[in-house]
Amino acid sequence: MIEAVVFDMDGVIFDSEKIYLKCLTAVGGKYKIPDFEDLCYQTIGTTDLYMKEVFLNHYGEEFPFDKYMDEMFVLFEKEAEGGLPLKEGVKEILAFLKQNNIKIALATSTIEEKALPEIRLAGIEEYFDAFICGNMIENGKPAPDIYLKACEVLQVNPENAYAIEDSFNGIRSASRAGMHAIMVPDLLKPDEEIRNLSECVLPSLLDARAYIEEKC
Repeated sequence: MIEAVVFDMDGVIFDSEKIYLKCLTAVGGKYKIPDFEDLCYQTIGTTDLYMKEVFLNHYGEEFPFDKYMDEMFVLFEKEAEGGLPLKEGVKEILAFLKQNNIKIALATSTIEEKALPEIRLAGIEEYFDAFICGNMIENGKPAPDIYLKACEVLQVNPENAYAIEDSFNGIRSASRAGMHAIMVPDLLKPDEEIRNLSECVLPSLLDARAYIEEKC
C-alpha cells in the first residue's frame, strides 16, 4: 500500500543541478582548484555542511570553502533569477498523488529559507503536506535522517512510502530509511550499487507517475 511519496528537490522537482554545477565549476576554474569538479559530483544531493566536510578532508582545514560557496551562490542567484525551471512531469505527478489521497512531502538538503521561496515561486506549495529541509535534521544525505523525519511528520511507515531521487546520496538515504526508492537520473547515471538500492530507475517523473499508478 502506498501511503506517501517524498520528493527530493534539486534535480527532481527543479532542473537546477545543472545550474549549481555550472556555477560551482566556474568558481573552481577561476581559482584553478584541482579535483574540484569531481568533488562537486561526489557531493550532489548533500547538505552544505556535508559538502564542506568532504572538501576540507580533501584539501585541508585551511581550504576557504565558505568563500567559494558565497561566490557560487552569487552566480547561482543570477542564473536562477525569475525562478528555477520545473522538471518534466512535476505538476502531473503531484496532481495525481493529490487526487488519490497519497501524502506528499519534500525532503531536500537545501535549507528552508532557500528551498521554500522556490517552491512558492513555482506555484506548487499547495500540493505538499510537509517540507523537510537540510537545516531541520542532524545528519544529511546519505544518512537516512531526512527521510525518516519525512515519514514521521507524515505519520506513515517507511515501508509504505516511496522516495523519488536523482542523486546517489539521495538513493542511499532513502534506502537506509527503509523506503522504496525510485531513481529518476539527472546528472548522474546509476551504477550497480545504486541500481541495487533502487526499486526501479525511470527516465522521467511522467514514468514515475505511471509506475506508482500501477502500484495503487
